Amino acid sequence: MADPIRVDRAVSRRAAVLGSPIAHSLSPALHRAAYKSLGLDWSYDAIEVDESSLPAFLASLDSSWAGLSLTMPLKECVLDLVDEVDDEARLLRSVNTVLPTRAGWRGTNTDVYGMVESLVRAGVEHEPASATILGAGATARSAVAALARLGVTSVLVCARRPEPANAVAVLAQALGLKSQVAALEPQEGAIAADIVVSTLPGEIAAPWAAIAGRARGCLLDASYHPWPTPLASAWGGAGVASGRDMLLWQAVQQVRLMTGEEPSAAEMAAALPA
Repeated sequence: MADPIRVDRAVSRRAAVLGSPIAHSLSPALHRAAYKSLGLDWSYDAIEVDESSLPAFLASLDSSWAGLSLTMPLKECVLDLVDEVDDEARLLRSVNTVLPTRAGWRGTNTDVYGMVESLVRAGVEHEPASATILGAGATARSAVAALARLGVTSVLVCARRPEPANAVAVLAQALGLKSQVAALEPQEGAIAADIVVSTLPGEIAAPWAAIAGRARGCLLDASYHPWPTPLASAWGGAGVASGRDMLLWQAVQQVRLMTGEEPSAAEMAAALPA
């Protein structure tokens, strides 16, 4: 991979989050708080960009840009538009960060880091053995990579449709995990895993709340509004991390990559709306 461009603190830079829809994004609040904590005179905006307009937007970028955050529906289509992609992001088919390098634009993924950091801070201990993932979309793919980083050895993927569930299971195997798939129905064995990751909207995961009191491990619930979800409220295990935690820590990592400096995570968290 090409070396990142060294940041000159005396030069004002630009960054933005792209997606469609994008008005709801909390990324501007997080990144602006990070720049303030670092004393950087940088700007960060939310820009409406869809799949059809992304190529032209990327082509318009100049040296004033320090990087981009990407949300849906751009995380996969950008793979063919940047000059290089990190191996993990390519395997996951998910790029949420674009950075300038001397060779062009590089795509990477900080969602995985955000999940790992959230789970560790929720109480996950060294090398948990088992995990359950609820759902089988793009967030589930990043969850598999996070679980592999944490040392998980086996994962159960519970989803409504077998095809995407099987695809996530195959990805897990490629990352060295044993994997199985099951229907999206509350199961005692599934809830008893060392880690449970719900990538589902709160109302869809709500039936699992009936057995969540018997959980023993940590929960990462990717939902963040409204919070707490029924599943998070009923959780009886070791600890709970939310989608807000994921969002915060993936943004902390993005700021590190874009600026080369360590922002204040506390100031970034305080910038999020209650």
